[in-house]
Amino acid sequence: MSDSQTVTQNNMHRMRALGADWWNDSCDINELSDAVANGAVGATSNPVIVAAAVKSDPDRWIPVIKELIRDNPTDSEEDIAWKLIERVGTDASKLLLPVYNETQGEKGFLCLQVNPKFYNNADRMLEHGKQLAALAPNIAIKAPATQAGIDAVEGMTAAGVRVNVTVSFSVAQAIAASKAIERGLQRAANPDSIRPYITIMIGRVDDQLKRTLASGVVNADESALEWAGVAVFKRAAEIFREKGYIGTLLAAAYRNELHWSEIIGQDVLQSIPYGWWKQYSESETQPRLSIQESIDPAIMDELMKFDDFKQAFNEDGMSDDAFARYGASIHTITQFIEGYEGLLKGIRGHMLV
Repeated sequence: MSDSQTVTQNNMHRMRALGADWWNDSCDINELSDAVANGAVGATSNPVIVAAAVKSDPDRWIPVIKELIRDNPTDSEEDIAWKLIERVGTDASKLLLPVYNETQGEKGFLCLQVNPKFYNNADRMLEHGKQLAALAPNIAIKAPATQAGIDAVEGMTAAGVRVNVTVSFSVAQAIAASKAIERGLQRAANPDSIRPYITIMIGRVDDQLKRTLASGVVNADESALEWAGVAVFKRAAEIFREKGYIGTLLAAAYRNELHWSEIIGQDVLQSIPYGWWKQYSESETQPRLSIQESIDPAIMDELMKFDDFKQAFNEDGMSDDAFARYGASIHTITQFIEGYEGLLKGIRGHMLV
């Protein structure tokens, strides 16, 4: 058997053969190169991911950091950080340009995230998003599904920027994001060229319910919680199909094999961390178009014991002004800001030598 024939036995190739696309949930150059070779048609990034890419490949990126510091002697660590993020992002975007060109701009996007500290400032997110989008033709911009972030998403879409709404855990957030995108498209000069993404961080839904279970507020079967994010994602996909909402739903934040195997579909996307898709690629579980399959009612009964699951699952589970106060939102925004500050600290260490 030839090497090419061997590769086609990979589950990620089988998934693509079903018409279901997937992304690499990292802009790490080595990981993304491998992912594209295995059928990935996009990738994502944020300051935490960039910091991880630097740590995993210091021979590539430490000289770049030192060069940026040398060439920009009056820059702050934050200035250098964003020059680095832009450099990593543009280099990664080049790996996806063949996909972008072959699909005439339908696929092949690298996502860059606006400064996580701007989560409550629509104007600053909008301006930063437009700046980042100008780096390459195949850049999409990530902004959080907070009330301010959704306002920024509308503005970016109106400006012709392809968006990927993130820090989202609920059907209500996905719908609010879609409606904002639709409003933006009505003002866009070339709306047909903008194909937006809306992320649901399914593993972080599971995490939220596990924190609630650990607090002792609810008594439930812990194994059912592995299905929480899957249930939310399936429900959102069902509503988007029924009502024709704009935006491709994208799953992220993986924690188990169900997060891959139970939401495969031709009308949705998966952004899978490198370590997870490498594991899935050799799994005994064969990929199937599973997005429209129902979840065991007994599992749903367990999940419905949690108020925070109902908030995430129900179409009217949260109002826009509650998005940033949802437990998973608080944890994720905090982690993103702390990770960003960790990147700044690392750069400062190179500046003060």
